[in-house]
Amino acid sequence: MLKPKFLVGIVLMCYVLFTVCEFNGNETLALDLHSLLVPFITIGYSFYVYPKDNLFWAFLICYSLSDLLTIMMGKITFSSQMFANDFEYFVGNSLYILAYIFLIVRIVRLTNFVYVFKNLKIHSIVLVFLNVYLFYALTGFIEPNLIYQADYYFEFIYNVIVLTLFFVGMINFFCRDNRKSLFIFLGSLSIVLSEVMDIAYIYIDDRHLLNFLSTTFMLLAFNLFYYQTSLPNVDNKVNNFIY
Repeated sequence: MLKPKFLVGIVLMCYVLFTVCEFNGNETLALDLHSLLVPFITIGYSFYVYPKDNLFWAFLICYSLSDLLTIMMGKITFSSQMFANDFEYFVGNSLYILAYIFLIVRIVRLTNFVYVFKNLKIHSIVLVFLNVYLFYALTGFIEPNLIYQADYYFEFIYNVIVLTLFFVGMINFFCRDNRKSLFIFLGSLSIVLSEVMDIAYIYIDDRHLLNFLSTTFMLLAFNLFYYQTSLPNVDNKVNNFIY
């Protein structure tokens, strides 16, 4: 069985090789290396973290399955490339959406919404307006590049889920104000930044730096999420604990 430090070494090696391949123009190998990062983190969590948080575990598994699907689809020859692209797009992104939903539910269960409704109304309203602005900004970049109406609705759902993750991550931090909630918030923020960089890379300008930044923020997010699993949910603001 792979040792934890060895797994960390593999993740770092994949990240370094991804960076080299990305900036050298070997995009196929870079994509494969990118897609191996989260699966190796998932292996580490599956075998070496006890007790496990089932919702966080489900988040890791769904995200890993989508990444592994990307590798698999790149190795299989299909009679219809359009079908292959649509299958990878809808199934892969559906797994990402499901993964984010599991993580959102986990964060919601850590949040005391009684405290939020009593003390964080202004914060919540400001965050809602910020999310609406970010949503319309992202939609403005994506919409001109979409052909089918179904793609628009799918991107709509995807972006709403990602921004909801950012919203609940920040609200949980305002509510709990501890190290665990800080790491969750920073992880959520890193996910949003990763998705923004990814959108910029796909729809605006396919510069290698954007893909590198997207992967870097993604890896940072998963390391922050992984680390917070070992932290207690010590409450610095409210007396009621929700687990």
